Amino acid sequence: MAGTALAQDKVVYHIDDAEAQATKALRNIRNHLDTAPDTKIIVVAHANGVDFLMNDAKDKKNPNIDYASLVSALKARGVTFEVCEITLKNRGLKKDQFIMDADFTPSGVVRITQLQQRDHYAYIKP
Repeated sequence: MAGTALAQDKVVYHIDDAEAQATKALRNIRNHLDTAPDTKIIVVAHANGVDFLMNDAKDKKNPNIDYASLVSALKARGVTFEVCEITLKNRGLKKDQFIMDADFTPSGVVRITQLQQRDHYAYIKP
């Protein structure tokens, strides 16, 4: 196997309930990158999972946890955060209600499916 390049690990983190998952997911992602810094990570949020990517979002159990700064630090390490546009429509939300580090995808569920099936991303739901 000498001379064979190892494939980069690719992981999609699925968040559909920010209150239950966001703090744990962000901690898991930080630990993931601390251990395997070359991992390509995409976070896909839909339904109530998008809430942690909204402007001024904080952990309800620990208001000292400001999500924007945690997300920004992970984005600087190459993590992508994607918000489902179907959720925006269903909940009457606008893109300008979200932090600058958030990207958007037409459908969170479709995006997760494509990442797993087509792009061979491992799936993690914190």
